[in-house]
Amino acid sequence: MMIFITTGTQEPFDRLLDAMDICAAKFPEVEFVAQVINTDVEAKNLKVEGFLSPITFNDYFERADLIVGHAGMGTIITALVKEKALIVIPRDASLGEHRNDHQLATAKKMSALNYVKVAYTSDELINTIDLFLRNEISLTSVKLTPYASDSLITELKTLFGNS
Repeated sequence: MMIFITTGTQEPFDRLLDAMDICAAKFPEVEFVAQVINTDVEAKNLKVEGFLSPITFNDYFERADLIVGHAGMGTIITALVKEKALIVIPRDASLGEHRNDHQLATAKKMSALNYVKVAYTSDELINTIDLFLRNEISLTSVKLTPYASDSLITELKTLFGNS
């Protein structure tokens, strides 16, 4: 079992990393790997990687049984395309984690569509991972294909003509 944590590449996300270090201590039999940029957190229970090449990032993503990350669209779309279980915790502008709360809006919308599981606090994140690892909840993902659906193409042809 492996959990891959991604914080994005623009800003630190220490609240997420702290929560995942606590979680990793509870489950030493699970491999926890975090891709982290610019952090002051000294994780004791999980493997921390800095900037990852696309190949290495993709390898971790593919091997992971669960993806945990910020509510960035890159993370969400990649998890949906790869059909990975995903929990997101949106960055909170009031905590200085981002310039605005667009990740909160993204998380709420993706949750309403049943695309992702959202944890809004560290405690909620730890609890959700605990339930997932104990097989008490399923975090199945919606399949998002990298291509437009036939129905979308048909609608576009109707709207713009068959050219």
